Amino acid sequence: MTNIASLTLDVADTEAAERFYTAAFGLDVLDFRASDAVGTGFRGFVLALTVSQPSVVDSYVDSAVAAGATVLKPAAKSLWGYGGVVQAPDGAIWKVATSAKKDTGPVAREVDEVVLLLGVADVVAAKKFYAGRGLAVGKSFGRMYVEFATGPVKLALYRRRALAKDVGVAPEGDGSHGVTIGGDSTAFTDLDGFTWTTSTRAAAA
Repeated sequence: MTNIASLTLDVADTEAAERFYTAAFGLDVLDFRASDAVGTGFRGFVLALTVSQPSVVDSYVDSAVAAGATVLKPAAKSLWGYGGVVQAPDGAIWKVATSAKKDTGPVAREVDEVVLLLGVADVVAAKKFYAGRGLAVGKSFGRMYVEFATGPVKLALYRRRALAKDVGVAPEGDGSHGVTIGGDSTAFTDLDGFTWTTSTRAAAA
């Protein structure tokens, strides 16, 4: 099985990025690389945090905004639960959501799951590509959505236009995705230009 052990975000200022993400989310799966070559517009991926209840969503969205994030979609109830979307100062888009519509306990700033959502041109072709690389399919909904079991960070595939619509941005964009996926496999690039590399964290695990 191919696991995702870390994600490296291309940012203009690595120290500023570290400060922001520590204050906003406190995750331990992120690394940063200084780069001025990040693409413009929608970069084709979204990072999602799944949490236990609405008050936890609010807590993470509020801390992200306080640290400098921009709100793309205010936290609100939906058919599927409760969630909100913010954009970090480096341009990465983050969705914080829960399937619960009501709080059932005190606020606990804990992330149940980190999901990397890739916006792809053809979900079926991308699914076949990743299955061929050894990724185990967890959920699959035809041409709409596929989810893989990939360790600390879950990988999911979504149609690019649908993913952009879900987070409230235009689907157009060009240039570098600005994210490198660190796994336990050899380096490769997928059908939509997302780059994987061998993670030192995976090697040390």
